[in-house]
Amino acid sequence: MRICYKTETQPLEERQGQGAMSARDLPHPSAISAEAKAFFEAAPPPTHWPITDETIAAVRQRERDGCAPHSEAARAALTERVEDIEIAGVPVQLVEPKGYDRNNDTTALLYFHGGAHVTGSPFEDLPITAGLAHRLGLKVYSSGYRLAPEHPFPAGLDDGVAVYRALIDDYGPNGLAVAGESAGGNLALAVLLGARDAGLALPAAAALLSPWCDISDTGDSNRTLSGLDPTLDYAPHLKEAAAAYAGGRDLTDPLVSPLYGDYRPGFPPSLITSGTRDLLLSDCARLSTALRRAGVDARLHVWEGMWHVFEWYPDLPEAQQSLDEIADFLNGHLGRD
Repeated sequence: MRICYKTETQPLEERQGQGAMSARDLPHPSAISAEAKAFFEAAPPPTHWPITDETIAAVRQRERDGCAPHSEAARAALTERVEDIEIAGVPVQLVEPKGYDRNNDTTALLYFHGGAHVTGSPFEDLPITAGLAHRLGLKVYSSGYRLAPEHPFPAGLDDGVAVYRALIDDYGPNGLAVAGESAGGNLALAVLLGARDAGLALPAAAALLSPWCDISDTGDSNRTLSGLDPTLDYAPHLKEAAAAYAGGRDLTDPLVSPLYGDYRPGFPPSLITSGTRDLLLSDCARLSTALRRAGVDARLHVWEGMWHVFEWYPDLPEAQQSLDEIADFLNGHLGRD
């Protein structure tokens, strides 16, 4: 779940004076950009976002409102067309970069947004999808999917597989890559595992940005980095979301927490990004290990001082550099025979 806030958040010295100290007030990492340091200094204390049928609409609206300025700026600066369409009955946002070359119609990216399986939409992730569309020179299909608590597992997974099935038929395995951030990274992995088990071809590559691939709260960094990630903490943001999404299913079910999936050679080459302040760093590290042990070409890029899905924040030089690397990785695999 992304925490969006304005940079005019209460200053650090005021919070200290009110006794509102937290781990966020510890010295920020020194080897990061000035923009990242400013982000740390402006970060508010965590607040509880209750995930119930009565409260979820307000939580979703709060996130959308907070993300809107960056999303609208990305749309204006980087895209030629952003259109809401349907694929297999599922809402999808088609993102087309400025200067799009129709000769690239044979390749595309399928993307799954974040939001802890309970909030978010393709609109909120435009800073990432527009950024990748621009760098790749490709269309990005940013898939919506049904959210908990109204629609627990496997509703979102079913939607994701339906969209993937349609696009892999259209583009073929060499012409399609898959990406997702946080819960969208979870869903991207689960979709590929489900698609493989259903006999569908797998895509050319996958990019996973801080994937929440284990919702069972067993990762070491859920504790060691609690309060040190300026955007995310487990108890106020993820605990209730995990229960709502699972809907009574075992939290370690491989399609609920795809860290525990059956990976094997033939799974697509995968790039995983994280940071040393990412609450889900352990998920990323364990996923990288699981993929490599299964013979999958997996790369883990961990950025000094960066937090959960830092690529979403367009003012950060580190975010722009990471998106460059993700695009280079995907371009290196798309279209290969």
